Amino acid sequence: MNMNTSAGNDNGNGILPDICANCGKEGDEINNICNKCKQVKYCNAACKKKHRHKHKQDCEEHVRLAAERAAALHDIELFKQPPPEEDCPICFVRLPTLYVTGRRYQGCCGKEICCGCVHAPRYDNQGNKVNNKKCPFCRTPDPTSEEKLFEKIRKLVDMDDPVAIYNMGGYYDEGRYGLHQNHNKALELWHRAGELGNTNAYASIGYAYKRGEGVDIDKKKATHYYELAAMTGNTIVRHNLGNSERRLGDMNRALKHYMIAVKGGYDKSLDEIKKLYSNGHATKDDYTKALRSYQAYLVEIKSSQRDEAAAFSEKYRYY
Repeated sequence: MNMNTSAGNDNGNGILPDICANCGKEGDEINNICNKCKQVKYCNAACKKKHRHKHKQDCEEHVRLAAERAAALHDIELFKQPPPEEDCPICFVRLPTLYVTGRRYQGCCGKEICCGCVHAPRYDNQGNKVNNKKCPFCRTPDPTSEEKLFEKIRKLVDMDDPVAIYNMGGYYDEGRYGLHQNHNKALELWHRAGELGNTNAYASIGYAYKRGEGVDIDKKKATHYYELAAMTGNTIVRHNLGNSERRLGDMNRALKHYMIAVKGGYDKSLDEIKKLYSNGHATKDDYTKALRSYQAYLVEIKSSQRDEAAAFSEKYRYY
């Protein structure tokens, strides 16, 4: 189909010429645009109605192509490999993916510290070992009560710290630290944290839409926020998106998600790629690349200090 036959098609710079697609009249007053495809103009509603049967097929084709272009551009962004985790501010080794065990957020200074540096002995400027109940980065003593910890988090929220804002959203969501449970306030804080780059905030918003907590259940919006979380580096959400695509039968998209998650250090995605390979939905080369990506991740996060911490306690496991 020739898509350039309508008088109103743009002139190459995205701006529609002031020509009525029905009668050919020109002028500044030609501003009645097709509501559906936005690709042709008319001088009035009468011309639009008169031309409708001639324009219908082109209009539907414009809409179809626009949807395809939008989907293609979305996938380009969706399947980009996000930047790796930042380095630990103390040992300067890449932070591990495992948030609960492999790293810890410090409510005093807002830094994320790896398990090795959390567990390691701490010394003062003269080389003397100091009390381990101090932050390994800023040397602030650990809070002695939940109330004091909450006050530190509140101060970081006022300083636009994204992790603190995300945590505060969780406190409102669960009704902790004396706060009344407020899902709407939680969502407000999570949106703020997400805009500041916190990937877990987007995941929590997606979960809220999935479960209908503070909002109406909306699967489309849930997927939107899960995808934002994946695009900003949440490997667990990325893996779950892969699982969703696998259940829908799109093994190619599932594989793309798993490959990105593996490169980010998520071992469960490696297991899924192995299954796809065994079932003929991934190639040997795909599995080999996944293995190399995961091994490269392990090399990047490995340190003797983290090994010592992991050997000391399961709570410091980082791989």
